[in-house]
Amino acid sequence: MPKRKSAAAKPATTPPTERAAMLLDTLKKLSTQRDRDNLKRFAISAPKSFGVSMANMKPLAKQIGRDHDLAAALWKTGWYEARMIATLIDDPASVTPAQMDRWCRDFDNWAICDTACFHLFDRTPLAFAKIRQWSKEKGEFQKRAAFALLASVALHDKQADDDLFAECFPIIEKASDDDRNFVKKGVNWALRGIGRRANLRPAATALAEKLTGSTHRAARWIGRDALADFKKSKPKARPK
Repeated sequence: MPKRKSAAAKPATTPPTERAAMLLDTLKKLSTQRDRDNLKRFAISAPKSFGVSMANMKPLAKQIGRDHDLAAALWKTGWYEARMIATLIDDPASVTPAQMDRWCRDFDNWAICDTACFHLFDRTPLAFAKIRQWSKEKGEFQKRAAFALLASVALHDKQADDDLFAECFPIIEKASDDDRNFVKKGVNWALRGIGRRANLRPAATALAEKLTGSTHRAARWIGRDALADFKKSKPKARPK
């Protein structure tokens, strides 16, 4: 993954909380009614939101570069867009297990959950430990985080040993009976992600077939959708 250049938009002497406040002002100016409406359209529940598109947030994150302290300050504001940018600028090398748990507890919609997992948490060496831990969570988005993270690692970490993913099949099967929309879609995403790895396609297919015969509706849907994906997608071999 290409690394962002560490180019702070404000002098380094400016406290993170002050820089966060400046960024909030910028986000307010970028907000539009259309983007506020899009939050509802895409089922993103974010009470503290300005209404700013990702197309406008990503350039801000790129301009800022990696900044762990600013990311922490932005997250603390509670604003949806500020937290989205926090996931884009935080330094994976500085992320701690405690921080991951704090942020996970704050997940209140699928977008912030998936973005944190897809752009930040999957780049830490803590990913598999958190996958196992969060799969036992009760909250819908907290439990989804386990499988969004598993799917993200399967997609991004080309060097990860296949055994690490194979050990997650029981976790997927156990969670397959959770019929909450964002959990079952997360479980499905994880199974499909692992199945994109050539060495694991047979085992992923076998699990998907098993789920289609489950007594649980959610599990049957997960299995059928994964099998449909496998039929139209070609698995990729792990780089040597």
